[in-house]
Amino acid sequence: MHLELPKVRLESARDFLKHYLMIVLSILTALGLEAWIEHAHHQQAARTASARIEAEIRSNLDEVNVALAQDGQREKILGALRDRMIADFREHAPEATIAQHVQAMTAHGFNLNLRWPTLRHEAWDVAVANQSASWIEHERMRRYSAAYASQRDMDANLDTNIAVVMNGPRMLDTMTDLRVGDVRPRELLYVTGQMAAMLEQAQGNLRVLQGHLREALVDQPGQ
Repeated sequence: MHLELPKVRLESARDFLKHYLMIVLSILTALGLEAWIEHAHHQQAARTASARIEAEIRSNLDEVNVALAQDGQREKILGALRDRMIADFREHAPEATIAQHVQAMTAHGFNLNLRWPTLRHEAWDVAVANQSASWIEHERMRRYSAAYASQRDMDANLDTNIAVVMNGPRMLDTMTDLRVGDVRPRELLYVTGQMAAMLEQAQGNLRVLQGHLREALVDQPGQ
């Protein structure tokens, strides 16, 4: 801050007081203007950061919605196949008969996979790094923080569930056998059950995340 004050000759105490008051007022005016400019800058930075964060959250929410729809459909297919095999085993059907049922139900394509959304966080990381996040309104910031924390938790939970529930080598071997027409019903039942459980758990986690993302956009229309 730099002030240019008029150079005048002070001939009385009254002139001195006037000059002193002029200096004080000039300083206060300059400080007030500087504070206003800084406040305006912070507000603009907060608006920009919020817009980018909300665009990112909206994109993540779209990804979650697509994943839920696709995984829900896949869970129905897996559930139907699993239930058919369980019924056959309970009825002590020959493995050849069970294999025929499996081939009929998987003739038009069958996959044991999970669609997990790509959850972006770059806009949030930038806002935290350049401190513009600290200028966002408190309640809005709380919702953003909860959404991104939920994203991190969901990714960590997925890794844990895969390690606990899934048997990767068995799944690959079973799917390879199925593709070449060598159906092993009991092995397929095991991996189908694992994948169905994985899908069920993943969908539950995604619905929790979906709620946090929607809450972060609570004042946004169309969510």
